[in-house]
Amino acid sequence: MSAIDDLPPLREVIRQNFLLDLNLTARIARAAGNLEDATVIEVGPGPGGLTRALLALGARRVIAVERDERALPVLQEISKRYPGRLEIVCADAQHFDPRPLLGGVKAKIVANLPYNIATALLIDWLSTEPWPPWYDMMVLMFQREVAERIVARENEEAYGRLAVLANWRAETKILFDISPAAFVPQPKVTSSVVRLVPRLEPQRCDRRALEQVAAAAFGQRRKMLRQSLKSLAVEPARLAAAAHVDPTRRAETIPVSGFVAMARELTDIRQQK
Repeated sequence: MSAIDDLPPLREVIRQNFLLDLNLTARIARAAGNLEDATVIEVGPGPGGLTRALLALGARRVIAVERDERALPVLQEISKRYPGRLEIVCADAQHFDPRPLLGGVKAKIVANLPYNIATALLIDWLSTEPWPPWYDMMVLMFQREVAERIVARENEEAYGRLAVLANWRAETKILFDISPAAFVPQPKVTSSVVRLVPRLEPQRCDRRALEQVAAAAFGQRRKMLRQSLKSLAVEPARLAAAAHVDPTRRAETIPVSGFVAMARELTDIRQQK
């Protein structure tokens, strides 16, 4: 891509754990669908490989959120190559709210997330209120283990609190894996690109109640619901009955719809007190 946009090779810009293969960054950008006229939020652009791909594929506006000031000069060079289309925000993504910059326009979130904050960022985006959110798609890179926890279904080893929240509010899918050899320097783990498309009308329940039920159930995941749900200070059998499940079952066997039903019942019980 550097031959297309006349920018310096990525390897010469900044030496960190970044994806420098421009064929792969283009593949990630394409996974977000048609970018013509799209507004994209990119977190942790680093030397700008994915940024270039997003712009080259037609994104009307890319808002790049980068906290490392060492990456800013190369991002500014990319901005010159694509005038008026790249906005660089030097900020910590965990404390950055892009909505004031969007003016009501839906955005796509496309990012090779810093692994140390990737899960926290995802939970924050999935916890957005009101719902539907300010974005219409997320295409994100995670460690393979985390990606499996996001897309897992009941009775799968990786199924847990994160999967319940993610699959309640979005349709999730692992698109492809990326070998450690694609990064410089090489990490020890395989990475995966995950697509999450928000459900416009998730099953009705209070998000906080859902998170509390999932936390209680999976906090003691090897125990039966009749034991693990006691921490909620309500009768576990009543919650289980609302979901039409046997209270002797364990959390990993309960589908998202079952957790939603228990969360609704928990909310009803609390409102009656």
